[in-house]
Amino acid sequence: MELIRGIQNLKSRHRGCVATIGNFDGVHRGHARLLERARERADGLGLPTCVVTFEPHSKEFFAPERAPARLTDLRGKVNALRDHGVDRVLVLPFNRSLASLEPETFVRRILVEGLGVRHVVVGHDFVFGQGARGSIEDLRRIGEQRGFAAEEVAEYREDGLAVGSTAIREALEAGDLDRAERLLGRPYSLCGRVVAGDRIGRELGFPTLNLHLHHRRLPVAGVFAGRVHGAGLDGHPAAVNVGTRPAVKGVDVRVEAHLLDFTGDLYGARVELVFERRLREERDFPGLEALREQIAADVRRAREHFGRPAG
Repeated sequence: MELIRGIQNLKSRHRGCVATIGNFDGVHRGHARLLERARERADGLGLPTCVVTFEPHSKEFFAPERAPARLTDLRGKVNALRDHGVDRVLVLPFNRSLASLEPETFVRRILVEGLGVRHVVVGHDFVFGQGARGSIEDLRRIGEQRGFAAEEVAEYREDGLAVGSTAIREALEAGDLDRAERLLGRPYSLCGRVVAGDRIGRELGFPTLNLHLHHRRLPVAGVFAGRVHGAGLDGHPAAVNVGTRPAVKGVDVRVEAHLLDFTGDLYGARVELVFERRLREERDFPGLEALREQIAADVRRAREHFGRPAG
């Protein structure tokens, strides 16, 4: 799969494709329907598929303090799109210049002049252009004039509930990882680089792997049983804490994982944390000794989850 950052990096060889457009946060089962339809159209036309997406999300640009927590960062999104067999991903920087484009200008510059699209597949709630004024009807009308077809994929529902990023965030916030997995089509996970922490876990007798986050807000909080992949690890069991760590007066969200029965140095490595079960909600403790006792209890519960007794 080819990643293209910005229309300035489009080449003549990128012209001619079937495109789908959106934020694709989480690349969930609803998105999978869009991607499947785009692939069907592309195979019929003998063309590659191209996902047009944005960084950051428009809500993060206009109102960062009210923007919802992301399900995936850009790297995670690109990896998920690769897993779905997408040929190309065009990442457009969402800024005032892009936001100010009239719907017809957006189509002309991005889809026609940039990508030379032959067919466009979008979701039922697709809007585009300045003030989100462009609709699927506008896209079809412009396509007739510019030589491409546009189609809308109906809303995908699971157990009577619309599958979307909002529903997945709600499931994760409630600690319902099973439901989140059904809506996503895979277990919820976080990816990041291992960085040095403040060593409080080590001082308490439970050293942790600390992940660097590109975004301060996450849709999960609490203590979890999870598995670590990457850096030579293939699903190593862990007790994972996500939160601000109120017991040590923390402010920023941290992701820390105590790997069961593991010794080694993973600093600088990129890993993926796959969440399996929430063990408890985040809460404060009166002191470090109380925190130590709770961490020990959390690790015991994680061991029980994995069927891994203490050595």
